Formats: sequence, structure tokens, C-alpha cells
Amino acid sequence: MLMKNFLTAFSGYKIDSPSFTIVGVGPGDPSLLTIAAVDAIKKAKVIVFPVSDYNKKSFAAEIVKKYTKFKKNISIIFPMARRDFDPDEIWSNAVEKIVKFIQNGESVVLLCLGDTSLFASSSNILRIIKNTYPEIMTKTIPGISSLSAAAALNDFDLVKKGETLIIKECPSSNSELTSLIRESKGKKTVLAIMKVGKRWNLVREILKKEDIINKSLIALSVGMPNQIIQYAPQYTKDFMPYFSLILIRFD
Repeated sequence: MLMKNFLTAFSGYKIDSPSFTIVGVGPGDPSLLTIAAVDAIKKAKVIVFPVSDYNKKSFAAEIVKKYTKFKKNISIIFPMARRDFDPDEIWSNAVEKIVKFIQNGESVVLLCLGDTSLFASSSNILRIIKNTYPEIMTKTIPGISSLSAAAALNDFDLVKKGETLIIKECPSSNSELTSLIRESKGKKTVLAIMKVGKRWNLVREILKKEDIINKSLIALSVGMPNQIIQYAPQYTKDFMPYFSLILIRFD
């Protein structure tokens, strides 16, 4: 029924007509692109992708470069891990660029790393466009998340029948992280901690203190050439890249 509703929502919507589509491109491996994602990218006139700085490459753009060689490829600044930014200005500037193409009769695809519903900055763009330009046709195509990809690569059960899964961005304070872990441990809740990054050295000490480091599966740069998926005791560095997560089961 869900698939039928999904396909029904897509019927009558032409990607190559003036429109805005957010496309989840998966965590990094081009082979994990969905058929719907590839189809949308092929039909679009303009491909927009996020960068943290104009001098840096876009991970999302790299995943789909096979299909975008002869497209208009437009980079836009997203804050990513930066904190010194004005969100209203960032999103407004991005929307202004995107809408200009659509108003000129072109279809626009905005690439989203991973899935469009998990920690996706693209949702801010979509919200503004829908509120400010209700006449523009919009669509969202989901992608495979780094969370599910990491679990699959290690045969890790994200959640079983009757269980609860908590997905949380890594807390900024040690006390908050400790409380989160203890609460999850007490309720036997499966815990996914996202965007660990530079906090890893502190996170590791808490995992040791709570005696769960051996249960903690870490996944770094999932689907990318430098991918690492292993249990925490095996990882000896004092930092992690931005694209990092930890999965913990308490059973």
C-alpha cells in the first residue's frame, strides 16, 4: 500500500518540467543510488549540490558525477559543521539561486547526501520554497541513509520487533551524553549517535566508563573510499571525520 501511494504521488509529475526535486543520493557508494534518484537526475536540467566552502568538493556531487557531466552544475553554500553563519541568510541565498532557474523554465534537482529525512539541510530549502513559492512543483526522493548502510555492512540489527531506536546527534556536553547512554541502557533502547566527529576522544572515555565500548559499533565515511566500520576498541585515533556515527545495542 505504501509503495502504491508513493508511486501515485509521483504520477503526473514530470521531472523535466519546471520543478524542484530533492534527491537523496545515499551515503557515498554510487551503486547504492536508487533507480528513482538516477531517473530524476538524468531528466533534470540543473543539478544543485551543497558545499561547505566554494573551494571544496561536494560529496553528493561526486556520487552522481557519472550522470551530471552535461548538466548545469551549481554549488551552494551549506553550513555543514560550521557555527559562524546566519541560517536565514544561508537558506535565503540558496533558495534565490534555485528559484531563478525554475522561473526560467528549468527543472532543478538538489542533491542530498544520505536520506532526505535524516539531519538533512535540504529540508530548510524545501520549507522556504513551499511557503514562499507555492506555485512551484516540489518532490522528495528518499535515499539510503548512512545509518542503515552501516548496519547492513555489519549485519547489525537496528531495531527488532518490540524495540525502540533512538537517533541522536552527538550531544555537546558530557553530562547529556552520559544521561542519554544510561537511559538507553536502562530501557535497552538501541542507540544511534550521529556526527561524532571531533568529540570522539571524549565520547570514547564515556563509553569506557559506562562499560559499553565493546558493544559500540563505529562507522566512518560510510560508502566512501576511506570507509571504516569496526567496533570501538579497534579504533585508536583520537578524532573522527564529520561523517561518523556509533551504533549501540544493549542486549
